[in-house]
Amino acid sequence: MSYCLNPHCPKPKNLDDVKFCRTCGTKLLLKERYRAIKPIGQGGFGKTFLAVDEDKPSKPRCVIKQFYPQAQGTNTLAKAVELFNQEAVQLDELGKHPQIPELLAYFTQEDRQYLVQEFIDGQNLAQELAHRGALNEIQIRQLLNDLLSVLQFCHGRHVIHRDIKPENIIRESDAYGKGEAQRKLVLVDFGAAKSATGTALNKTGTSIGSPEYVAPEQMRGRAIFASDIYSLGATCINLLTQRSPFDSYDTNNDTWVWQQYLKTPISNQLSRILNKMLESIPIRRYQTVDEVLKDLNQQSQVVAKQNILPKPIPQSPPNSPATFVSPSPSQIDQELEEMKTQFLGGNKPQPNKIQPPNATSGPSSTNKIDQELEELKAKYLGNNNL
Repeated sequence: MSYCLNPHCPKPKNLDDVKFCRTCGTKLLLKERYRAIKPIGQGGFGKTFLAVDEDKPSKPRCVIKQFYPQAQGTNTLAKAVELFNQEAVQLDELGKHPQIPELLAYFTQEDRQYLVQEFIDGQNLAQELAHRGALNEIQIRQLLNDLLSVLQFCHGRHVIHRDIKPENIIRESDAYGKGEAQRKLVLVDFGAAKSATGTALNKTGTSIGSPEYVAPEQMRGRAIFASDIYSLGATCINLLTQRSPFDSYDTNNDTWVWQQYLKTPISNQLSRILNKMLESIPIRRYQTVDEVLKDLNQQSQVVAKQNILPKPIPQSPPNSPATFVSPSPSQIDQELEEMKTQFLGGNKPQPNKIQPPNATSGPSSTNKIDQELEELKAKYLGNNNL
C-alpha cells in the first residue's frame, strides 16, 4: 500500500504500484525513491510514516518525518522549524552509531520539509513496561551500560539529547532470536537535541523535553551534559517502579521516595548511583557519563567478588594432636648427599677440565664438608629422637 503525504487528502490510502494519489493527485514517491506505507506517529510539529526505499533491491524499511506544525503563532512556528532542522543537523553530525538511527535524507518537496532516517524495528521501553512489567536490577544495570555509552558518544560530539525518556528508547525486535541482553537499545528522537559548543551551555533558551524526566536547570532553559544524566536516572526509576517520576518525589520534604515503590528490591549501591544521577542541584550530580560508568562498574565488581566464595581450608579435628612424620635415615643421607653436591659446585669432576688455582673442591675442602654434614645429621637425629 502507498500512503498519500498530503495532510489534507480525504482518502490517503493507495495501491503500491501507483506514483500519484488517485484522490488528490499528490506525488507518492519522495525524491523518486521513498514511498510512505502508513502513519506511525503524530506530534505538534509533524507526522511520522513507515516507508520503504524503492531505490534499493531489498526495499528496506525506513521512517519519513514530515514537518507539518499544528501550533499557531509566529514564535512557536519559528521554534518548530528550528527543532526540525536541528534534528537533521544533529543526526548528520553524529554520523553512524549502532544505537542511533542513521540519517538517510533531508530535503524539501512541494513546500514541505522531510527527514528520512533508518527504521528501528522494536518496542519502546514505555510499551515494553506496559506489556512486561517493571525491570529488575540486572536489567537496569544493562540498560545503564548500554545507554551511557550512547550518551558518551553524543556528549563527546557536543550534543545534548534533552529528551531522554522510555518512549525515546527502543529495544530492537527479537526477530532474529536474540536474547534480551543481546538486543540493543536505540536512542531516538533527536528533535530536542542541542549543540553544547560555544556559548550554548550558558545561554538561556526555551525549555524542551518531557516535564516528568527533565532536570530542574533544563526547565529553566539551561541544559547541560548532566541534564541528560538526570533524565536517564528518572527513566530508570520509572522502569523500576512503573510510576511517573512525579509520583516518586516528595515535594513536601524535597526528597526522592522511589525506593518505597520498587517492584523488586535492588542493592544499596545501585540506589546510591540513581540518587546521585537524580540530584536536583547540578553540582551535586554526576557531571560526566564517565563518572557514572566508573561507579557502576566498580560496584559491579564488588558484587561479583562478594559472590565468589573462597575455597575452604582443610583443618584438623578439634583436640586432635598434631602429627609429625619423621623422615627415615636413608632419606636424610640422600638429602645430605645432595647438599654436599651443591656445595662442591653441583657437577661431577669432568676429565681434562682445568680447575682454577683457588678452587675449594680439593680433598681438604671435601673432608671439611663431610664433617659438617655428619654433625648436622647427628644433631637432627638426636633432636628427632628426643
